[in-house]
Amino acid sequence: MTEISEFDALGLRNALATKEVSAREATAHFLAKIEELNPSLGSFVTVTADLALQTAARADDALAAGAVPGMLHGMPLAYKDLLDVTGIATGYGTAAFEPVIAKQDSPLVAVLSGTGAIGLGKTQVPEFGLSCHSENEVSPPARNPLDATRSAGGSSGGQAAAIAAGMLPFGPGNDGGGSVRIPASACGLIGLKPGLGTIPTDVLDGKVDAFGAPRLTVSGPLAHTAADAALLMDAMVDATAETFLEAVSEPALEALRSLRIGISTASPFSSVYPITLSPDTRAALDAGIKRLGAFGHHMEEAELYYDAAYPENFSTVWTSGLAAAPIPPGSESKLGTLARSFRERAIARDKSTSLAAARRLTEIAADFRTQWGRYDVILTPAMAFAPPKIGFYTSQDADTDYMRQCQYTPYTSMVNVSGLPAITVPTFTTADGFSMGVQIIGRAGSEARLLTLAAQLTKM
Repeated sequence: MTEISEFDALGLRNALATKEVSAREATAHFLAKIEELNPSLGSFVTVTADLALQTAARADDALAAGAVPGMLHGMPLAYKDLLDVTGIATGYGTAAFEPVIAKQDSPLVAVLSGTGAIGLGKTQVPEFGLSCHSENEVSPPARNPLDATRSAGGSSGGQAAAIAAGMLPFGPGNDGGGSVRIPASACGLIGLKPGLGTIPTDVLDGKVDAFGAPRLTVSGPLAHTAADAALLMDAMVDATAETFLEAVSEPALEALRSLRIGISTASPFSSVYPITLSPDTRAALDAGIKRLGAFGHHMEEAELYYDAAYPENFSTVWTSGLAAAPIPPGSESKLGTLARSFRERAIARDKSTSLAAARRLTEIAADFRTQWGRYDVILTPAMAFAPPKIGFYTSQDADTDYMRQCQYTPYTSMVNVSGLPAITVPTFTTADGFSMGVQIIGRAGSEARLLTLAAQLTKM
């Protein structure tokens, strides 16, 4: 019998559906890994072991009684501590107010629970999910399994660290400026940010925010393989079909050839911050170019020019929601440096400024789509350098913290603004064992194609 630790997520799903592995066994295995590894990695802030084992027992009993297994029957999952799970506290990574006991599941949690997934707990995030790391003032930081002195990325850093370390088979994150792709890249995983509206639960409140700006945040999978990411995408989008899994089949990989791929290291943040790529970043990009070229794709330098107004308008839109955060009177001082500073600015900002930024960012988003649309996909580095040490951001004042985040992640937020899908894929291992990779930006509705390309990149 195959050991549970030897399965990838797709293999484990299949073993659970055929009763080769029971839900109880899978749940117990991953709970044991959490107990062993979480103290040193800080991935989980809440572990619901008893509830998970009870849910697993019910799942096994239902399958034994003849129930048709859901797409993720018995699959252990966890959720970021920004999403609600009924009866479990949601802390949002903040010390400014007490964790809130959820009265109902967040829509995505409800969807995945409906497919048979079993929740094991809540994972670490930065305060309100704002940052590209997963450090806060409430609980220990999420640490990178490749080097525990380094950041696991964010804001889905707890998820990424748990998956990379074997505490979870795969998992959902959400991405408002890179929060799936950044930690996936930091921890050597594949991270897919779908286009806005691909996952139905992402647009229950519409495709624009209260000021009319493009809605930035979508849900997406973090996984070891393209097939595992495809499985979780199917569960999040439509658990009655394996549409995305078909995209990573051998015939799909062989059929996808001759794409026009534009290569770019241009960043819209370069108008305000120096963007410097490490030699390892360039090596990862070169490796991606070589592998995709070997599959017969046409690789060429893309001439892209970004509006210098992007950084200011993005920052305005990105921070606008902080003004409405339910901070109790007298608790502002309990906010972290970045959240407190950006909230103060959001509160002081007049509505007309926010509306103007929303309009300008909408125009910039259209320009992104036009420029990128000249190619089938755009290829960029994933990150500008290797994951930094814990405290690299949080030891600084708010503006330096934010600058460093933009310099580490110069290619991610623009994709959220565009509403298009993108995927990060590891392509290179540094001399000290870190994973580096590339980002592929696709056209609207091209998530399946991006998964095929990810499978091609990781096949060779």
